[in-house]
Amino acid sequence: MMILIDNAISPDKIKSLLLAYGIRPTSQRAGIARILLSQHQHLSADQVLARVNKNESIVSKATVYNTLNLFAEKGLIRQVIIEPGRVFYDSNTAVHHHFYHEDTGMLQDIEANEMTIANMPELPANTVSSGIDVVIRIRTKA
Repeated sequence: MMILIDNAISPDKIKSLLLAYGIRPTSQRAGIARILLSQHQHLSADQVLARVNKNESIVSKATVYNTLNLFAEKGLIRQVIIEPGRVFYDSNTAVHHHFYHEDTGMLQDIEANEMTIANMPELPANTVSSGIDVVIRIRTKA
């Protein structure tokens, strides 16, 4: 399902989108979805927490983590694991890859058609590929 990214996404659209992904639309989940789906972006759980609680603390850290994991499990967003303890949540669910800027900690999208992967190894017996995620680590030249 293609997700419409819209910085003026209405509460009704958010509710419908959550329901379409099999997610019960609570006010906390709707608030988190509104933050994530306002534009294509890569946010950590702490960044989501700070944005959702910008004016007042209404959502706990545990709720944010649980909601982000639920959204990723249901396919509403993608989880990009850079290293243990460094996870981003990506509102762009189309097939694509990333540059990871080690200097700034930012992720940048690479369109899938901008790179090819050749010489894939044979998959182990009784398995199928469920996707390929490439993260190219970069830093500023010294």
